[in-house]
Amino acid sequence: MAEMLLLTGAGFRQAVMPNNRDNGREAMRGEAYYRTRLSGERLRSCYELAPQRVQQYLDAEISFVLGRVEAAESVLELGCGYGRVLVRLAQRTRRAVGIDTSLDSLELARELTAGNGSCELTVMDATALGFRHRAFDMAVCIQNGICAFRVNPRKLLQEALRVTRPGGSVLFSSYTDAFWPHRLAWFELQADQGLVGQIDYAATTRGEIVCKDGFRFGSFGVDEFTQLCDEVSVQPTIVEVDDSSVFCEITIPR
Repeated sequence: MAEMLLLTGAGFRQAVMPNNRDNGREAMRGEAYYRTRLSGERLRSCYELAPQRVQQYLDAEISFVLGRVEAAESVLELGCGYGRVLVRLAQRTRRAVGIDTSLDSLELARELTAGNGSCELTVMDATALGFRHRAFDMAVCIQNGICAFRVNPRKLLQEALRVTRPGGSVLFSSYTDAFWPHRLAWFELQADQGLVGQIDYAATTRGEIVCKDGFRFGSFGVDEFTQLCDEVSVQPTIVEVDDSSVFCEITIPR
């Protein structure tokens, strides 16, 4: 493994970046996209231009997560970006750790969470976490990270389960089918501003947005979450929120 150091508010923190080939070319393509094109201020701009219905979805998603955090003293957010969700999690827990592969996004997150002693930031691959077993009360991967990261979903879930304590929970989310028109309209705004590639409408299908620069933004539905949990032998609770999010929650047996 190759190691990196990231300057956070608390000083330098060692992080782990995997150098294995198991993640595949598709994963590297997604990682590079969020490290170069969709990072830092550009990523924040995607959320700032979101229309009202998308803002409602984002608020409902965070509210649902915050409702599950109350009993957790430590929370890990996979793919924290510029800290949009992490700063809210830190208000409900004693320790909120955010990881991401983009230094630009994490530097912006450091500014957003400055002065909050419960926040920690580190650069790390979500499929090869540099944390010990059972290190957190809760692991969160929302905003469709399970697809957006372009990594192996099974490895992503297994790592989240590995670092979560018995009695704790793992929370993933994606989009409902009903939200598709709003999601597409949001990406069209992002494409118009040059934040993502122009949409390839010939290749785009309901549930997956394809850009002409080659990047794909899929989604995970109830059936996909159910199948994934069956593969790793865990029992999920799957619910839809606000006609926009599909949440998959797994409680770690004691």
